Amino acid sequence: MALIKNLSYQPKILFKNNHFNTIYRTLFQNLEIMYTRKRIGLDDGDFVDLDYSSVNSNKVVIAIHGLEGSSNSNYIKSLTKVLNINNFDVVAFNLRGCSGEPNEKISSYHSGKTDDLNNVIQFLASENAYDEIHLVGYSLGGNMILKYLGEEIYSSYKKIKSAVTVSVPCDLKGSSIELSKFWNNLYMRRFLVSLKNKLKVKSVQFPDSFLDMKEISNARNFFDMDNLYTAPAHGFKNALEYWQKNSSKQFIPHIKTPTLLITSQDDPFLSKSCIPIQEAKSNQDFTLEITNYGGHVGFNSSFSKTNNHWLEKRIVDFLIHS
Repeated sequence: MALIKNLSYQPKILFKNNHFNTIYRTLFQNLEIMYTRKRIGLDDGDFVDLDYSSVNSNKVVIAIHGLEGSSNSNYIKSLTKVLNINNFDVVAFNLRGCSGEPNEKISSYHSGKTDDLNNVIQFLASENAYDEIHLVGYSLGGNMILKYLGEEIYSSYKKIKSAVTVSVPCDLKGSSIELSKFWNNLYMRRFLVSLKNKLKVKSVQFPDSFLDMKEISNARNFFDMDNLYTAPAHGFKNALEYWQKNSSKQFIPHIKTPTLLITSQDDPFLSKSCIPIQEAKSNQDFTLEITNYGGHVGFNSSFSKTNNHWLEKRIVDFLIHS
């Protein structure tokens, strides 16, 4: 059975508050990483930007951010710093439209857009610069990784030595409902402001498209936003079909790559249906570690800048020993 109740994460008392733990890294941590950017073309003629942080290793981690994040998200920069110290190169994968420049299609990224991840893996493999390729993904990025590793249409997943995912909304419908609740209003508003601003730009890029900015400006939750944009832009009938087809939970039983999912019981973004307990019990290649605390992509332990890397250390340990 690959299900573990991880008790090694013991945060200070303030970090036992799930909301404080969730927002702390975003508001109070500020790291500088000197990236080298490389733009690559995608199969449909669009592009993504990859940000490299190299220590001339023969091992590389492709790091994927969450919804409306980027290579400049503090959790990506913190991971990059610790991985570099432990002799891993890092390629921070900015999903379409997340690198500071609008992408060239009306479509963008979404929770299950694994064809873009496949393009990035194939590109790195073609460079022949690394003996090992690993994946690390947070929230939406983690869902993409789990779906990718459990799909049968791609062969390049066989090039992946191991993967770690964090705070994954394995059931997109359940997570969307959870985020629509009153106590998560702050997070929802922040996501919607960012998404609406991007769609304003797209409405100028594509003035004759299906985008209805009046309706989009009135969107109040992910059900609205996914019905109005995500689903039609990416070939789904509606939000419910998008959620159903791209939730990673159904793909976990098919994962054959050593994979770890770290999640917390107090994650304010995730419903109980997002915790894939039965899937973990039935797949020896998939390990689920559940902590009592951690919030969403938090897992901060203390206010110390030098002793607040429980999550990063756990990720590195799995990558090294899997």
